[in-house]
Amino acid sequence: MFNFEDANKKSRETMDTMLKSYAALTSAFQAIATETADYSKKAFEDSVAHVEKISSVKSVEAAVELQTKYVKSAYEGYITEATKIGEMYADLAKGAYKPFEAPVAKAIASARSAAA
Repeated sequence: MFNFEDANKKSRETMDTMLKSYAALTSAFQAIATETADYSKKAFEDSVAHVEKISSVKSVEAAVELQTKYVKSAYEGYITEATKIGEMYADLAKGAYKPFEAPVAKAIASARSAAA
C-alpha cells in the first residue's frame, strides 16, 4: 500500500539533495567566472605593457627578443590557467555529485537486496 508519509519524506530528501547540488554548482561557477575574469584582466594588462615596451625598442633584434619572451610567458600563463580552470571544472562535477552519493549508494544496496 502506498504510504504518503514515506513519499513526502523521500520528496523532501530529494529536494534537499538537489538544492545542495545546485548550491555547489553555483559557487563553483562563480569561482570559475572570477578566476577567468582575473586572468583576462591580467593578460590584457600584460599585453598593453608589452606593446609599450616593444614600441620603444630601437633595433629589430631587441624587438624579436622581447616578442619571443612575451609569447613564451603568455603561452606558459595560458597553459597554467587552462589547467587550473580544468581542475576547477573537475571539482565542480565532484561537488555537484557529492550530495547524490549517499542516496545512490542506498538505492543500489536496496536494489541488490531486492534482487537477491
